[in-house]
Amino acid sequence: MNRNRRDDIYASILDEIVSFRFDEAVAGVFPDMIQRSVPGYATVVSMIGTLAAEYARAGSRCYDLGCSVGAGTLAMRRQIKVPDCRIVAIDNAMAMIERCRANIASEESGDAAVDLLCADIRDVSIDNASVVVLNYTLQFVPLEQRAEIITRIYQGLLPGGVLLIAEKIRFADAGIEQRMLDLHHAFKRANGYSDLEISQKRSALENVLVPETITDHMERLTRSGFEQPQVWFQCLNFISILAIK
Repeated sequence: MNRNRRDDIYASILDEIVSFRFDEAVAGVFPDMIQRSVPGYATVVSMIGTLAAEYARAGSRCYDLGCSVGAGTLAMRRQIKVPDCRIVAIDNAMAMIERCRANIASEESGDAAVDLLCADIRDVSIDNASVVVLNYTLQFVPLEQRAEIITRIYQGLLPGGVLLIAEKIRFADAGIEQRMLDLHHAFKRANGYSDLEISQKRSALENVLVPETITDHMERLTRSGFEQPQVWFQCLNFISILAIK
């Protein structure tokens, strides 16, 4: 299986632009798609492993919620050294789970056991967790259901456990919002995407990926019980937050 195909899903004019979904076509090009679409992605994934190594506890679970093809899962698996720590990787798209399983099988480094589960993260309990990763996942959950997920994660974390959230964000100031969108599109063009691809994908993501402001995220985390959540990384309109119980 070639897991490094180039993303050309939106390269030709489409008669109808359907809502974006994580189907077989997207799963087949996902590594290329996200690398060329999300500024700072490689840094965020690498740091997931570093942070997981710091906070993972022996005998606990580390969750990757919305694991896609397993980049975050593998980053944790490579660096977690404590004994009897299991990684639970969850995604609601079977195409993603299948590729995640293949990626894990092809990687020799790492001792942590991985449990793969095809399920909706809204239906999964979080238990005995020292690390929970939401890597560009919450933005695809309906707005009114996000608080419940964060609260459930908080309740399932051990004291001192950590939640890592990476998200696309929007800005309350219209001028800054437009500037960041323009720069994000420039980033995509620099990575080989055409204006047609950028436009068609943006239409497909409309009302599917719904970003929020940094304030929205921080207030939700604080209401759920997290103290002093911090933005540890930002590149244009993408951020990663560290929240400790």
